[in-house]
Amino acid sequence: MKVRDLMSKDVQVARPGDTLQEIARRMSDGGFGFMPVADGDSLIGAITDRDIVVRALAGGAAATSPVVEFITRDPHTARADDDLKTVLDAMSTRQVRRLPVLDKNDRLVGVVSLGDLSTRVKEKYAGEALEDISRN
Repeated sequence: MKVRDLMSKDVQVARPGDTLQEIARRMSDGGFGFMPVADGDSLIGAITDRDIVVRALAGGAAATSPVVEFITRDPHTARADDDLKTVLDAMSTRQVRRLPVLDKNDRLVGVVSLGDLSTRVKEKYAGEALEDISRN
């Protein structure tokens, strides 16, 4: 099975000029804490609720600051045609819970999470990956 078979395709995407407050509100309303940041279809980074609090607000940023100033640039990604086990291993090694998914043309097409993978990959592998990720 491939990542494209279970990734979330209806993904909220932040734009570089969105404010911290706008992104925080969208995260709160949607009940999630991770957003890819894209300029058009091109992924330029990712932002988490933790980034907003620790990088931005704790550093004195205004709620009206553009999100692009606080993103993680060049985030780890998965390819839509990657095998699930390969992606789970990569998430474990890199200690991440979510990955933006790109197509063969490097366009953002979705997000895959540890939860998505754990429902389809053998429990043993998902448990090992979660243990590795949680060590961080």
